[in-house]
Amino acid sequence: MSVDIFIIIIGMAVVTYIPRMLPLVFFNTKHIPPTLEGILQNVPYAALGALIFPGALLIHDNIVFGLIGVLSAFSIAFLGGSLITVVLGSIAVLTLLTPLF
Repeated sequence: MSVDIFIIIIGMAVVTYIPRMLPLVFFNTKHIPPTLEGILQNVPYAALGALIFPGALLIHDNIVFGLIGVLSAFSIAFLGGSLITVVLGSIAVLTLLTPLF
């Protein structure tokens, strides 16, 4: 193994370890401020949205197809649909619209 690859692996390990270690160091008490707790509860949703949104737009050659899928999923979720309802509903909308594209 070359030295460059070894340095990259060590660097990646350090960068991965730091975000996991910092909360243990700074929040060693059991009480987290409510404002920070509210922010931390939304982080997984923001990360998931950032990962999924670009792929949803590029699912087809025509970007409008992806936009329709995203908007239909958002609309169903806004109306109170469960996760499975949102997924199946957006799939159904795109399935019906596939012949048009």
